[in-house]
Amino acid sequence: MDKLQDNATSAGGTGVTFLPSVFGRPHLVAIHARGWQPVVQYPVAAPARPEPVPLETVTARLEALAHPVRLRLLRTLARGPHTTGELAHAWELSPPEVSRHLAVLRRAGLLTSRRQGRYVRYTVNLPDLTALGADLLAAVLR
Repeated sequence: MDKLQDNATSAGGTGVTFLPSVFGRPHLVAIHARGWQPVVQYPVAAPARPEPVPLETVTARLEALAHPVRLRLLRTLARGPHTTGELAHAWELSPPEVSRHLAVLRRAGLLTSRRQGRYVRYTVNLPDLTALGADLLAAVLR
């Protein structure tokens, strides 16, 4: 045990608050200040870590982001969903060129798409994009 203290307290009829936490692991913490309800913070199992992303996936994502046009398109999509035509108009590109760049980003797992009638709206896959830094470090340190 770390920082073992010999002390006693009483709930005084107010009860005790039990607070589960993954942050204090593996320690059990009991806190009581005069006039306050006692609190016992106890460790719970940390969430299971997901399987590491393969190096090929990290490489594909970095290569997709290396092109300046794709990076601009991704920044625009980070502000909200857009169609190919909207992106082409905003960046003064041809729709087929935008479509090719979106296909690369989508294959890399950085975009999601949803059909609305005859249009397809593209959105940034925020969880995978934000995890890219951690995925890169995990791939390098394996």
